[in-house]
Amino acid sequence: MISMAEALQRTPLYPLHQGARFTPFGDWEMPLQYSSILQEHQAVRQQVGMFDISHMGKLVLRGEGVLGALQTLVPTNLSQLQPGQAKYTVLLNEAGGIVDDVILYMGDGQVRCIVNAATTAKDWAWFQKYLPASIEVIDESASQVLIALQGPAATATLSPLCDRPLGEIKTYRHAPVNLLGQPAWIARTGYTGEDGWEILVPAELGQQLWQTLLAAGVTPCGLGARDTLRLEAAMLLYGQDMDEQTTPLEAGLDGLIDWQKPDFVGRAALLAQKQQGIERQLVGLELLGKGIARHGYPIYAGAQAVGEVTSGTLSPTLGKAIALGYVFPEFAHIGRELAVQVRDRWVPAVVVPRPFYRRPRSTAKI
Repeated sequence: MISMAEALQRTPLYPLHQGARFTPFGDWEMPLQYSSILQEHQAVRQQVGMFDISHMGKLVLRGEGVLGALQTLVPTNLSQLQPGQAKYTVLLNEAGGIVDDVILYMGDGQVRCIVNAATTAKDWAWFQKYLPASIEVIDESASQVLIALQGPAATATLSPLCDRPLGEIKTYRHAPVNLLGQPAWIARTGYTGEDGWEILVPAELGQQLWQTLLAAGVTPCGLGARDTLRLEAAMLLYGQDMDEQTTPLEAGLDGLIDWQKPDFVGRAALLAQKQQGIERQLVGLELLGKGIARHGYPIYAGAQAVGEVTSGTLSPTLGKAIALGYVFPEFAHIGRELAVQVRDRWVPAVVVPRPFYRRPRSTAKI
């Protein structure tokens, strides 16, 4: 009989994670923490940490006219996207629901697409369905390692290993580099709210890079710290804070929509929702009493149930309990006093601006 651990997939860096505490994450066995989640969180906020995110999907869309084709499919305006630039967007279904949130990295004649691990096959099928047959959809997930190097000292740490100045690669830009003398691809993107890099390399180079960074004093971090970091930055987690029953208008992602575009998948449904009004709205909450809001906990206004928590944690940086959740729009304004039911208690909460944490712009150490 196959155990759960044996049935789960492992990244090429798995042998280097011995000593870590593991957790199932979708179909993957991933490091939850190496030391403590608090220490790993603080390392990223104050210095630099690294994450094995090789479980994420790595698709390449290749063919003549690929950007023009994508421009007709996603709600975001991609018309000005140049090689070396990246754009965050969402893939939608015909009802305007979010199939996935992705980052598109424009190259020469191709677009690299980094997608959520659990949705890789679904996203591949979405591209196959909507893109012209002349556009090839290639899944490079199994052959590549993806490492996130995040924190104010990330650039200073990575620079000595690369063959080009990293200061010229700005946020949401990407470039091919020689890393440890071998071809690699880096992007100045991340999921922590800090300056940082996502590094894509062949599996063999990935192991060498991980060990080199470890020897340089970089703190290895697991999914526990990745979750508290992204939540402080109010970055949504697909499958928890949004799914195919959630639209960008409800999730506070309406800034991704260019209504001047004549067509994209889900446009008619979103336009109807925009005109009729949404029935629920994502908010940030700060809990004013003791307790941590967790996924599924009810949100109340007096005796009335008005919504539900999707993510919550005790923020290590702020020292406060914070949460994301959906409420009826009339209860979504900043300063609105609500309550979260934490087991058998009602904990006072207030709607606050997102993100909960914003990094000081002067922290990046070049």
